[in-house]
Amino acid sequence: MKIAFHRILSAIALTVLLPFGMASAQSADPFEYGWNLDGDASELRFLSIKKSKVAETSSFATLSGLITEDGLAQVRVLLDSVDTKVDLRNVRMRFLFFETFRFPEAVITTQLSPELLTDLHMTRRKEIELPYTFTLRGVTLERTTDVAVTLIDNDRVVVSSITPIAFTLEELDLEEGRRKLEEAANVDITPLGVVSFNFVFDRAQAGTPPDLPEATFTPAAVALEDKGNMTEEACLGRFEILSKTGNIFFASGSTRLDDKSLPLLENLYDIVNRCPTFRLEIAGHTDSVGSDQQNQNISERRAASVVGWLTDKGIPRDRLTSVGYGESRPIVENDTPQNRARNRRIEFTALAE
Repeated sequence: MKIAFHRILSAIALTVLLPFGMASAQSADPFEYGWNLDGDASELRFLSIKKSKVAETSSFATLSGLITEDGLAQVRVLLDSVDTKVDLRNVRMRFLFFETFRFPEAVITTQLSPELLTDLHMTRRKEIELPYTFTLRGVTLERTTDVAVTLIDNDRVVVSSITPIAFTLEELDLEEGRRKLEEAANVDITPLGVVSFNFVFDRAQAGTPPDLPEATFTPAAVALEDKGNMTEEACLGRFEILSKTGNIFFASGSTRLDDKSLPLLENLYDIVNRCPTFRLEIAGHTDSVGSDQQNQNISERRAASVVGWLTDKGIPRDRLTSVGYGESRPIVENDTPQNRARNRRIEFTALAE
């Protein structure tokens, strides 16, 4: 009887202490096997302010990341997955602010020091100062922030911001995007973004190191929205937003489309396909440099170039109309190089069938 009771106590003790024993065995190497980000459980949020006093919180739906066995950590953010909870606001953020057709992702990278985390299995939570790099729109910033590292169990850990992290839009090359958003939404936007995060990682399996495959970014495929045909409201809103991007380019004095235009044109093609009940007017506009007749001619030919590109992709010609307005419809005064560049543009207007 005593032997049986002793065995029961030993089994209970083993059950209770096993997780802690396992963690202790790995304490000398907190990155053993590496870690994979749980994208569904993780969060990356940013706060923006409009009208000087209205705060809005948005997030990103698609995150991926890892921590290698050497402690190198990386989190990648699919910018097309920006989620403001309002469809057309998401589209404005993608096309006008982040320009995701040119810059599909943001990347956060840091090197974790094992010396700072070897006792995590005992403390369960540690606050550490963490240097990191943040890359967005081709701009890389080096910063330091305080994070909390919390061990949920031996195979799950959470890395979260302790205080929000502030970025100016100027240092991230987002001032032009702010201007476009302000014009599209007719609001004033504070030139500051405040970011917070909560990244959840699961330990990789022995013999299966963490993996972060290269994502394939094809502009028509990555947008996180319903597939298939769009509603009338969605179509009208998207064509209006596309007109404000300013990302249809031509060689100087030419009507030939520049290759820099292709990312936006691919998105335009996708949207036209998904709005089959609409015809599309494609309008060319110029600045005031040159004669009226020259500007009229080049605006017509540039609009026709866009129509030709879409028909070559398979859009029926009878769904497209090209028109040139020359210099007759400026959106700003032609008094600076920047304003003249804004007046040289292609606009898209949906016409009901």
